Amino acid sequence: MTKPLADRIALVTGASRGIGFATAKALAKAGAHIVATARTQGGLEELDDEIRKEGGSATLVPLNLTDSDGIARLGAGLHERYGKLDIMVGNAGVLGPSSPIGHIELKAFNDVMAVNVSANFQLIRCMEPLLKQSDAGRAVFITSGAANKATAYVSPYAASKAALETLARAWAQETANTPLRVTLFNPGPIRTRMRATLMPGEDPETLDTPEQVAELIVPLCAPDWTETGKFYDYRTRSLMSFRSPA
Repeated sequence: MTKPLADRIALVTGASRGIGFATAKALAKAGAHIVATARTQGGLEELDDEIRKEGGSATLVPLNLTDSDGIARLGAGLHERYGKLDIMVGNAGVLGPSSPIGHIELKAFNDVMAVNVSANFQLIRCMEPLLKQSDAGRAVFITSGAANKATAYVSPYAASKAALETLARAWAQETANTPLRVTLFNPGPIRTRMRATLMPGEDPETLDTPEQVAELIVPLCAPDWTETGKFYDYRTRSLMSFRSPA
């Protein structure tokens, strides 16, 4: 039986753990060849082992996404090897400091923006030509409810996700008349290391797992997904359009 993502090339950032790890595995199970990036070599090797156990394949790319030249080299390498990119999942992100704004150092703020916003900007710049070579390029960015709630004490993270949402929505408008589709995905509270850092007293067993989230990311990456510039909310299992304030 043909797998739904057979012969498709999928780039997943932050793939060494959490939602990125689970999404890479799920996409591979659906037939995609995974190009997995993360800073942690060991986590990538573990992912590769898991994918191979299920008959899938992966290319591992140890990469710090603050290395913009490294992202450009990755794009060039994908062009040389495959000539296209079918799927991009922008999952990598950092929480940053949890403090009142006045207590946060500028460097700490900039470090969050570098990973959560600037890296995705560079990914868009470098991967768009490849995604447009696909018959059905799909891009999914992992966002957070903190973006629209303006959550107190995590202002760098909230601001970065708000910026990411605007960036992705603008890109969706720019590419609306092409086969490329762009979606924002909000997982909500999930059993990840980032969530445990933010809420150390929370019982992780009360939260859904990254594997459960990944099951709903995969359909957004499929050729038959036609929506663009919209927001998928995992907790409500609903696709939402952005609306201007009243």
